[in-house]
Amino acid sequence: MLIQRLSIIGVGLIGASLASSLRKAGECNEVIGCGRGVENLRQAIDLGIIDRYYHDPAEAVKDADMVIIAVPLGSIANIFKAINKSLSPQAVITDVGSAKISVIADAKQHLTQHLADFVPGHPIAGSEKSGVTAANPNLFEDKRVILTTLPETKSQATELVKSMWEIAGAKVVNMSAAHHDQVLAATSHLPHLLAYSLVNTLAKMDSKTEIFQFAAGGFRDFTRIASSDPRMWHDICLSNQEAILQMLDCFNSDLNKLINAIKQKDSEQIETIFSHAKSIRDELF
Repeated sequence: MLIQRLSIIGVGLIGASLASSLRKAGECNEVIGCGRGVENLRQAIDLGIIDRYYHDPAEAVKDADMVIIAVPLGSIANIFKAINKSLSPQAVITDVGSAKISVIADAKQHLTQHLADFVPGHPIAGSEKSGVTAANPNLFEDKRVILTTLPETKSQATELVKSMWEIAGAKVVNMSAAHHDQVLAATSHLPHLLAYSLVNTLAKMDSKTEIFQFAAGGFRDFTRIASSDPRMWHDICLSNQEAILQMLDCFNSDLNKLINAIKQKDSEQIETIFSHAKSIRDELF
């Protein structure tokens, strides 16, 4: 059995789905949950995802051989600070945060006694739904998980985390934290910000009721991710500020090109922009 005692700090979609997947595979003996919401934690027990829970992270990680930090990015520093002296010598720690430079900085400051046992990670999987009731043991099937290991990270810790994600069905890759943050700013963070912004723009219009009544599949598809957890995306914006602002500037530049083409009724330029985008999208998917 790969993991004897798994401790999940933040029993939401990602943490609960991973625990479910490991249990389904018979590779996890005991799961300890930790969080503030009693109802969510009790549901996790009722669903068979965790065996027991604590509200204190320091209590939750005792004797665990694998600890997964699955809380919003703005809370990670406090979690590292709380568990630093309570982790067992054999514990491996990983996280699922969507911005890695900030998480690594928090670890270097607050996870001082266990930095070599920390494997920064990010599963490229999710849903606009949140909470333990959204857990899906197949969530990570054929999805990518990015590890951004540190020079200090023990190879044994990296291999354990890699094996854990592979058991869940994921394909594991390694890259630098800086490259991760740039890639995710482009492929995940920017689309979420655009979806939130579009909904807010339309909601300000006087005829918003009529607009939303006639919203078709394209609007629903594009804005689905605006139903994601606002707190999580608030923290991502602040944690990956530099890369996100670079992508917003890039997008704004291209948007202005389209605006000017429409203003000038530049038929050729408009068609070129749309045709190029269609070609790239079709090749990707």
